[in-house]
Amino acid sequence: MEGTEITTAYNSGFFHFNDDSSAGNNTANGNVKYMTDTSFSYYNNTPELVRNTDFGSYEKTSDDPLTVKYTITADAVWSDGVPIDETDMLLQWAAMSGNVNEAFSPAASTGYSLVTETPETGDKEITFVYDEPYVDWELVGPLGVSAHGTYALAFPDEYSDVQAAYDTWKDSGEEADFTKYTDAAKKFAETAKEKVTDAITSGDEEVLAALGDAWSNAYGYTTLPDSPAAALTSGPYIVDDIVEDQYISIAANPLYTWGTSPKFEKITVRTIADSTTALQALESGELDIWSGQPTADILQLANEIDTATVQTGVQASHEHVDLTVNNGGPFDPATYGGDEAKALAVRQAFLKTIPRQEIVDKIIKPLNPEAEVRNTNLVSQADVERYPILTETNGSADYAEVDIDGAKALLAEAGVTGPVEVGFWYPEGNVRRGQEYELISASAALAGFQLVDESEPDWVFTDPSVEPINPHDATLFAWSQTSLAVGGSDQIYACYDDPMAKGGNYNAFCSEEVTEALHTLNVTSDYDTQTDLLEQAEAGIWADAVTLPIFQFPGLLVNSDKVTEVKEMPLSPDYFWNFWEWTPVGAGAE
Repeated sequence: MEGTEITTAYNSGFFHFNDDSSAGNNTANGNVKYMTDTSFSYYNNTPELVRNTDFGSYEKTSDDPLTVKYTITADAVWSDGVPIDETDMLLQWAAMSGNVNEAFSPAASTGYSLVTETPETGDKEITFVYDEPYVDWELVGPLGVSAHGTYALAFPDEYSDVQAAYDTWKDSGEEADFTKYTDAAKKFAETAKEKVTDAITSGDEEVLAALGDAWSNAYGYTTLPDSPAAALTSGPYIVDDIVEDQYISIAANPLYTWGTSPKFEKITVRTIADSTTALQALESGELDIWSGQPTADILQLANEIDTATVQTGVQASHEHVDLTVNNGGPFDPATYGGDEAKALAVRQAFLKTIPRQEIVDKIIKPLNPEAEVRNTNLVSQADVERYPILTETNGSADYAEVDIDGAKALLAEAGVTGPVEVGFWYPEGNVRRGQEYELISASAALAGFQLVDESEPDWVFTDPSVEPINPHDATLFAWSQTSLAVGGSDQIYACYDDPMAKGGNYNAFCSEEVTEALHTLNVTSDYDTQTDLLEQAEAGIWADAVTLPIFQFPGLLVNSDKVTEVKEMPLSPDYFWNFWEWTPVGAGAE
């Protein structure tokens, strides 16, 4: 990896190092974490699940009860030299399961929540015993942020010796000072890990509350953190530099030995929301790989770059509009004195105005002529067996076409007079979503809805520690599919009594029937029964008119002639999936 660097781009910037937390659950963060961390498995672009045997192993040792044992087989260490072990995996269970302390705010607890008994641990081993047979057990990977790093963030005074050694090394750059830093970190970790384990196994609420707060919130930053504890990595790269709203750079981890070493010494991920700007940077040699949310003009511009390779396809992400039902806005029953029926009518009326077919025809079909409006929340058109079944029964036919007269009639019947003001959020600078907003705004106005543009570059509404209640009445974004899991949709569509543990349910949708169906789906292996549960959940989501799917993402991946082995991937983390295979042109030449 001598001296080789590469520059990539994503349409939004890094802001949180713990993408397992509710506050950090964002693709921009996940891309960076994917390249700096190690896991027990990953998806290739077939896609199929690949076990990472260079790092460790996992095996199902019992079906009744479902029991899975994880073992770290490599001599793997965190980027400060501290061994990766059972305490790190125990903390991940404690944080993700929701069974230890409410201070932990995970993005999702699916799967982990079924392990209610504290797991047994051994030397670099942990065993999960499930209360029920979790259908997607192979996708549970018990390793996230470091245990000793999280303890350091929770109790910084105890970390002062390590911090001092780190600061000395950063000032000098000497290898001897790096050794002193790692020695200090190892000494600290011995006690810190013991305290983490004791707190989890004994239920020490004071320590757990501090750990939970640190795990959920202390990893959020947009400049390089002062404490190395906030950026400890378990994979081939370490965080090297961050400039807010501009880029994050990661550099080779000198301690990484347990896996294939990437061919680039340094990777910079620039934040470029505007697709035209990104392609201009690629054409001028300032950028090497880009994938975004293209328009027809962008595809044409990409094809005109002589030095670029262009790949197109269909991604697993899907665009949708969510309506918030608890913020005192037009879709909240509280606005109408608690009248659920009136609020439902207003939501139905608004969704009837969204010009989904026009959006697909004008924005998506020029990129994918076969594109169609998506009419399900829980499966995509790629599921050729279940998609037709769900669309036949879920109620999507009520929104097949724009129905302005129907929307007006619903508002009139509910006694709601216009204009109905709707605060509408979408990521500022995203050209495609700006175009969608304009089409939606124009159509909704015909029925008496006045959209207020609340676009901004930040995704603050997804962070419950900052905004427990989403202030926006409607939000336009995409769900990025990261796996081929059958279950897991409860993180988005299940009820959450505590808004601090809402996962991906940013609009406060709550249906007990949907929740029960999705929870049951998580522990159901029979295919036909799974389909029945998906039908029930789909119908319940559509009946409450809280969200509307629009289209499946068209994929556009462009790379310069300076790098090869860049391969399209339908699942998140998109083209980053095989970063270790990226090869600089001319590498190895004599």
